[in-house]
Amino acid sequence: MEPCRLDELKRWFDAYTSRFFGQDEYVNMHLRLKQEHTRRTCEEILYLAGRLALDDNQTRIAKAVALLHDVGRFPQFANYRTYNDTRSVNHGCLGVDVLHRECVLEALEPEERRWIETAVARHGRKSLSTDLNGPALLFLKLIRDADKLDIYRIVADVYRRRAEDPAGLSFEIELPDEPRITPDVLDAVLAGRLIEHASLRTLNDVRLCQIGWVYDMNFAASLERLKAGGLLEELFGYLPRDEKMQQVRRRVLEYVDSRLFDTTVPRDCIPDPNARKG
Repeated sequence: MEPCRLDELKRWFDAYTSRFFGQDEYVNMHLRLKQEHTRRTCEEILYLAGRLALDDNQTRIAKAVALLHDVGRFPQFANYRTYNDTRSVNHGCLGVDVLHRECVLEALEPEERRWIETAVARHGRKSLSTDLNGPALLFLKLIRDADKLDIYRIVADVYRRRAEDPAGLSFEIELPDEPRITPDVLDAVLAGRLIEHASLRTLNDVRLCQIGWVYDMNFAASLERLKAGGLLEELFGYLPRDEKMQQVRRRVLEYVDSRLFDTTVPRDCIPDPNARKG
């Protein structure tokens, strides 16, 4: 990808997302939040690209993926007033539809276009796709980690503000805010399993599910950045402090440390950039 192509994508993104702003300030607020999330996700992916020593071309493609990963969120929220995919439309697939309709990637090499579209379409899935390798897998891993890093920051801010003013902020939080935690959710995090959203019954379940995302982080550099920001400890601070939760906390933090300090395995495995499958 030539640098000028990335500049063109930035200009298109700004022009496209501005189309959805109007008289509804509720919609405008959420669209601005998504623009800010996109900007920060670009920063996160550039950080990871630097830590992984990607070359200039790989770094530009990674930033293009971050720039475009949530482009489907804008028509989604404008039309449905929700970011809930199950109640509206899959925002990853919608994002690829937008890129096709707008002919956004036509100037790129076919393989670069395929890598970007794959990452946009699949970044929001529950777990990492198993049918990819090479650059397609690399860019999907990068955007899933970069996206989560900023979402951790967003949800921590939401919970912080909610604690200060419970009635003043909803942000699509629809589950009851009560002390109990669903046993299946707790057991899944203890076992290092990802959680089905249908299993969530309380806001504490959601918090525990988000903590469990550590098991879905692809790069040690991502976990290192997450730990350094103190966000995991902050999320644990909103949960009960009984013995079972302390067990969960120890399990999660031990897992993170094992990824950061295990010198018997490569810290970060980067797919072969010359592989063409996917």
